[in-house]
Amino acid sequence: MRFVIALGGNAMTSPDGSARPEDQRAAIRRAAGPIVDLVSAGHEVLVTHGNGPQVGNLLVKNELTAGRVPPVPLDWCGAQTQATIGMLIINALDEMFAARGLDRRSAALVSRTLVDPADAHFVDPTKPIGRYLTRAEAQPLIDQGQQFVEVPERGWRRLVASPTPVECLDGAAADVLMRSGFVVVCSGGGGIPTFRDADGASVGAEAVIDKDLTAALVAQQVRADHLVIATDVDAVVADWGSDSSRPIGEVGTAEMRELSAEQGFAAGSMGPKVEAVTTFAESGTGIGIITSLERITEAIEGRAGTRVVPAR
Repeated sequence: MRFVIALGGNAMTSPDGSARPEDQRAAIRRAAGPIVDLVSAGHEVLVTHGNGPQVGNLLVKNELTAGRVPPVPLDWCGAQTQATIGMLIINALDEMFAARGLDRRSAALVSRTLVDPADAHFVDPTKPIGRYLTRAEAQPLIDQGQQFVEVPERGWRRLVASPTPVECLDGAAADVLMRSGFVVVCSGGGGIPTFRDADGASVGAEAVIDKDLTAALVAQQVRADHLVIATDVDAVVADWGSDSSRPIGEVGTAEMRELSAEQGFAAGSMGPKVEAVTTFAESGTGIGIITSLERITEAIEGRAGTRVVPAR
């Protein structure tokens, strides 16, 4: 079978959220284990990942040097972090393949995601990124065209567009590599936001794309049998925080749509994950799963996690 595994930001850092190089290397080695287990069982795998902490580090560097050098634009930040994280993942995978005597290789694609320049999110950016700054710290960036909003008692924070992903422009390359026996790392951080100008040229956009929505798009394009969004919980929980809270197991797409409307899953955490696996299952390609890294195999076998299955 063919799997798309989407690693959340928690899989890229230490348990306390530290994102030092040594923390990221150790976390990615831990995340590689379940992926290699799938490869050992004979499956084809594509890995996508978050990049929030890594882009956050680049934004701090932008802030500290804004008066001396031009800030690195967000599409460049996405490309740089894709390459860095991709290198760490394929190194960890290749090391484990060798240790297990598996004749498999991995490859990382610096990959773009097409967005629509007419997307309403570009008109009214609402996605907060980076840390809170003082007005004095934010001013050099505002002078260079960045948009900030003041949050009472917190400070000034940057707002950017988060447009809907339309197409993984490098999905065809990922498909060829998978069919050639490679484990592929693709579309990290939602992909590099890209649009077509009037002449048809590809142009990077100053935006960020939700990584889970892009994972669903990639999974559809490569005709995956399963989209697995690996997070820090074993399953989606209904009525979270109440005495009647309960994990959601296997459900159909219509039922998950109803649960999503009732539960109002948070836009900044579980909401996009639920939307992604439901959209993927609705495409009729395969099953969408949300679970923890440690329980991926059980979830695939139907013994754990939240599983959204196509309508029968």
